[in-house]
Amino acid sequence: FKMCPGRVLCKLPCSGEKEVDLAVQSAKAAFKIWSQMSGMERCRVMLEAARIIREQREEIATMETINNGKSIFEARMDIDISWQCLEYYAGLAGSLAGEHIQLPGGCFGYTRREPLGVCVGIGAWNYPFQIACWKAGPALACGNAMVFKPSPFTPVSVVRLAEIFTEAGVPKGLFNVVQGGAATGQFLCHHPDVAKISFTGSVPTGMKIMEMAAKGIKPVTLELGGKSPLIIFSDCSLENAVNGALMANFLTQGEVCCNGTRVFVERKILDTFTKEVVKRTQKIKIGDPLLEDTRMGALINRPHLNRVQGFIKQAKEQGAEVLCGGDLYIPDDPKLKNGYYMRPCVLGNCKDDMTCVKEEIFGPVMSILPFDTEEEVLERANATKYGLAGGVFTRDIQKAHRVVAALKAGMCFINNYNGSPVELPFGGYKSSGFGRENGRAAIEYYSQLKTVCVEMGDVESVF
Repeated sequence: FKMCPGRVLCKLPCSGEKEVDLAVQSAKAAFKIWSQMSGMERCRVMLEAARIIREQREEIATMETINNGKSIFEARMDIDISWQCLEYYAGLAGSLAGEHIQLPGGCFGYTRREPLGVCVGIGAWNYPFQIACWKAGPALACGNAMVFKPSPFTPVSVVRLAEIFTEAGVPKGLFNVVQGGAATGQFLCHHPDVAKISFTGSVPTGMKIMEMAAKGIKPVTLELGGKSPLIIFSDCSLENAVNGALMANFLTQGEVCCNGTRVFVERKILDTFTKEVVKRTQKIKIGDPLLEDTRMGALINRPHLNRVQGFIKQAKEQGAEVLCGGDLYIPDDPKLKNGYYMRPCVLGNCKDDMTCVKEEIFGPVMSILPFDTEEEVLERANATKYGLAGGVFTRDIQKAHRVVAALKAGMCFINNYNGSPVELPFGGYKSSGFGRENGRAAIEYYSQLKTVCVEMGDVESVF
């Protein structure tokens, strides 16, 4: 692969009903082998997969940069999180267990934690390789097989993950990849041999997947969109808060579901904070994502770039002020002239009822809003259908914990933003979805409990 902005990288055929069925049947056969292995046996195979990813970090990160358009600097972090995820769940695989319960008269009961079967993972285009690992890690640790469908915009790197699992020693077909769009996803969701669906993407698509899964009584994990609040109090460390705001808005060209795009700033420091954010935003290096000093690459495709630009145009029409950026960026390098670049944008004079404040833009656009009191900002922060994330910057630790306790969001940050350690559960409230990725919590969503009651004497009949 080479960087070819605006040009076709490769062509992959969409998987139809026949191919989806082949993938599911292949995974079903592999499940029979994998599910009977001990947790320690699964652990060793998963550790080997993690080792291969770690060893091939640079090659996979380069592939991901070309696949998605994000900077190589960020792609390396994604790959590190990916192998760490597999290592983490490899460690848990050998510790999965039920419990023993003593009952009267020498009787007892016990529980078994059992895998679900063939799980479906449907990924998003912003973190293609990492999301696949986030879903495959707990699924495989629990003894499941997985059929994974990446976004049709970023189909490449997940195929490499499938190859790595095979090299590591999983049964053939345990982690299968199918390619395609909505139709392929529908075939997966309706397939009678699929036991569970985990989806990362938009709210409208999540609703459709939930509806399809309901017809087969299939459990789902939904990690959907967000319009998360980032609350900056006047007693914060200003430099740290500015760093946090940049991290909360401009990673992966702003194409991050948990981004803190509604930046509420206490009025006392509004001007100082805004001035520093604008200054720092204007210094972000945009361009060839394979260059070491690039910090912002290209957006995913032309229609999405146009959509983000449309939000900025509408924001200006509704009274917001573009403090910097928002325009198209054309790099000096002629081979990049057709790339989908834009300058990161900071919007001032924002109001809560503006479209740019209410709707998920999924691009490098930050909206700054002033506030006066803690009570007021919490009410405004929670006045949204979303509930994926939220953050607070303050030196008052009591206030920090008080505020995050009041935020209606599943992933909260204090004096930092957008860190996603695999040890901690990740997921949302309200329309941002349900179920959790990462941490021990994910084990609950990729396994089921069987209860066994054992009678040690004769059965007493009431008949």
